[in-house]
Amino acid sequence: MAIRKTDAFRVDPAATAAFSALKSALPNLRSLDESDRALRAVVIGGGTGAPVSIRTLLSLGVQTSAVVAMADDGGSTGVLREEADATPPGDIRKCLVAFAKDPSDPLVRALKYRFAVARDHALGNLLLTALEDACGSFPDAIAICERLVNAQGHVYPSTLDHVVLSARTQDGRVLDGQAVACHSRTALESVWLAAEDGRPPRPYEPACQAIREADLIVLGPGSLFTSIIPNLLIPGIVEAIRESRGRVLFVCALADVQGETWGLTAREHFEALAAHGMEGLIDYMLVHSKVPLRAESPATGSFAALSGADLEHASTSDLNDTQLTRGVRPISISYADLLAIQSRGPIVISRNLADAERPTWHSPFALRDAFQNVIKLSRARRG
Repeated sequence: MAIRKTDAFRVDPAATAAFSALKSALPNLRSLDESDRALRAVVIGGGTGAPVSIRTLLSLGVQTSAVVAMADDGGSTGVLREEADATPPGDIRKCLVAFAKDPSDPLVRALKYRFAVARDHALGNLLLTALEDACGSFPDAIAICERLVNAQGHVYPSTLDHVVLSARTQDGRVLDGQAVACHSRTALESVWLAAEDGRPPRPYEPACQAIREADLIVLGPGSLFTSIIPNLLIPGIVEAIRESRGRVLFVCALADVQGETWGLTAREHFEALAAHGMEGLIDYMLVHSKVPLRAESPATGSFAALSGADLEHASTSDLNDTQLTRGVRPISISYADLLAIQSRGPIVISRNLADAERPTWHSPFALRDAFQNVIKLSRARRG
């Protein structure tokens, strides 16, 4: 038998091991009652963040779907966009894998493989691109992949138009392209979208319908300006949120490992969402804090490890995982900020959400418990 060249490919990083532990522990964990499991939830985001919420909701037995940003133009996805005129497949692929009935299935695992011998393309990206061409339809390509992985929910692109993300930084620079914006050397102030021909992008109606029918709408976690907000910039998406009877939960990220939100507090994360169409629409905000927030508490959000000194680089794009880890900046929250956020409508839920093994990832157990509480709070408020 030939020896496999392990350096020929790698697997995209994910919180797979942590969620495997959660799956094993499910029989002993508190569950939702039957009426709550009948709720319909939709996760709005992209990147590596949306799959975290998807897996958490599925572990609770909630009927779940996802609406995914289509602004990605970096890495394998960027090459396929430029050279094959493909609809961005990367974030869709990550969510499809999150919905897979059996994450350990060899096909599901293979979809995450990236091949050094093929310009670091992910197999799932190539499959979606090939199916889009064969079917003449990106939604049809997604539907085929949903069947292949025995998906437990549906994945919807927020638009089928090929869009370009632009950003303005806190120091006034304008950056074009999602890959450039997310690695900004200073925090972003605002972002906007345009279709490649310059007109406003059109919403994908099934995505809007899923939002309108949802009982719970979850934003994040994930990159604020390049994964979450790009969905909200599609005309019709915020309107669908407003028309929905569902409660809206914003899951704030734990820490910065890219440039787009360097130094922004949890309050500033909320304010950015509000400034991009979500003012008055967020019911709950989930934030990480090691200690209970009280009037005398200092600003918190930090975790025990991986909070090293600031990076001296102008950009994070050329840094490896070890270098990024040393430069993690926890997203802080103070009691005053908690009150300021709540004065604008949301209930802020603060708790220790960091995974013990990988502090920049949410703990599946803590996140599951927090989601469970939000669902029960939502039911009480509806009642």
